Amino acid sequence: MQAPLVFKGTPGSPYTRKMMALMRYRHIPYRYLVGEAADRAGMPKPAVELLPTFYLPDGQGQLQAVTDSTPLLRRLDRDVAGRAARPANAVLAFIDSLLEDFADEWLTKAMFHYRWHYAPDIDRASKTIPLHWAGLQMDEKIYAASKAFFSKRQIDRLPVIGSNPTTAPLMEAGYLRLLGLLDAHFSQHAFLMGARPGASDFALYGQLSQLALFDPTSMGLAVQHAPRTFAWTAWVADLSGLEVQDDAWLDAAHLPASHLALLAELAQGYVPVMLANARALSRGEKQLSVELPQGLWEQGTVSYQGKCLRWLREEFAALDAAEQAHADAILQVAGIADLIHAPL
Repeated sequence: MQAPLVFKGTPGSPYTRKMMALMRYRHIPYRYLVGEAADRAGMPKPAVELLPTFYLPDGQGQLQAVTDSTPLLRRLDRDVAGRAARPANAVLAFIDSLLEDFADEWLTKAMFHYRWHYAPDIDRASKTIPLHWAGLQMDEKIYAASKAFFSKRQIDRLPVIGSNPTTAPLMEAGYLRLLGLLDAHFSQHAFLMGARPGASDFALYGQLSQLALFDPTSMGLAVQHAPRTFAWTAWVADLSGLEVQDDAWLDAAHLPASHLALLAELAQGYVPVMLANARALSRGEKQLSVELPQGLWEQGTVSYQGKCLRWLREEFAALDAAEQAHADAILQVAGIADLIHAPL
């Protein structure tokens, strides 16, 4: 890879924030193109427009547009030496992957819900996010039209991510539970994965960069109920000065109670919905319905999340027998072993 890495994103994208914080922590030089700057620079187009989009060399050294933060993070861990964001211990790396996916695919539902469900949040997002993309000098008439178009498009997508009158109370209760669990963990540990951050920390930061630092309703809840988590989110934005030790990861053989409590939270929504989604996809269904511990959850199926579950199961299958037994013991204690073992 040639430095600096070039990528396109926007401040309102949690996945852009995830990767930017990762590169700051790993001391990877980058060039950040906001909004339409990539088009003006003549950068290649991705097959699917997602943010962030990185412009990386292919096998022939030609730039190609690459998306999806999880494989991007792993590619950077493989290709750029030093300050790795993935634990060397395979069991701990699997747990890190699990929490990363929880943040990327489940917590993002709360992020989108709060932003486009409550009037103050809609007002802030619709006023500011279009300016990130098209520039501060946008014509007033175009700006007014952009605000209306953007907010309508995003609000119309609420059912797609699972925000509806049935699920909204469950989603908001889950956000409050998570805030409490995070504050308890951060009172004893600097990061989810110990005294140095893993991929899951950057995924969590990406979502909280919006939930805790931008959107008014969810930000107010974070300040009120989880001040440590609020402060943690602002801190993780730039960890370039963090001193990193090889032995700073959690001990996979003795995970703290606060970490196991976070894993147990996955049983309240993430695990049953991921399984229900995979089963509905296998039957060719467009909707899923599953009874959670707190109530009924209904939403449209998401094909990408079916791939995420498959990737997690493949990572577990790649562990050796002793590692699988160790990882399975952790999953059993947390009550989330079905994610790996339940038939689909």
